[in-house]
Amino acid sequence: MVRVGLTPERLTEAGAELADEVGFEQVTVSALARRFDVKVASLYSHVRNSQDLKTRIALLALTELADRAAEALAGRSGKDALTALANVYRDYAREHPGRYAAAQLRLDPQTAAASAGVRHARMTRALLRGYDLTEPDQTHAVRLLGSVFHGYVSLELGGGFSHSAPDTDATWARILDALDTLLRNWPAPPTDPRG
Repeated sequence: MVRVGLTPERLTEAGAELADEVGFEQVTVSALARRFDVKVASLYSHVRNSQDLKTRIALLALTELADRAAEALAGRSGKDALTALANVYRDYAREHPGRYAAAQLRLDPQTAAASAGVRHARMTRALLRGYDLTEPDQTHAVRLLGSVFHGYVSLELGGGFSHSAPDTDATWARILDALDTLLRNWPAPPTDPRG
């Protein structure tokens, strides 16, 4: 087999495809070497180890998600923006389950700060400005949205909702309605009973 053209980018893309096929946790340099029919040692000039490969796949997934989110959010606000962002995450997870899992990889602070994860946070905060939330409530809302999106998608991908009615699409729509209502009627912070 011709080995020309192995680059960090090509290996990252192949690793991402492998993650979608067999699961992110199963991606290793050895598995990737088998995919290219090369010796493991020949890949170490392109990636340091399996953790480096997984980090590269995570960064690719974060970039792909951010690009999709930016496109989906363009010109939208309020519930339309909320729905668009939520659907980007859900659709990406369905299309690319391994890459979606990679996007959840804990990155070191320096890598995280340079990643497309920063774009995700900015887009979510921009969406929330349409709901007139200020700090610290905006941060609380960012965490809420991330938890609901990821939690639902993870349970759905794991088959957690496959044995009961109503249809998961109907539930997803109701969850987005509920989130929109909550964001429009965000509760005031509790008062200090000592004060």
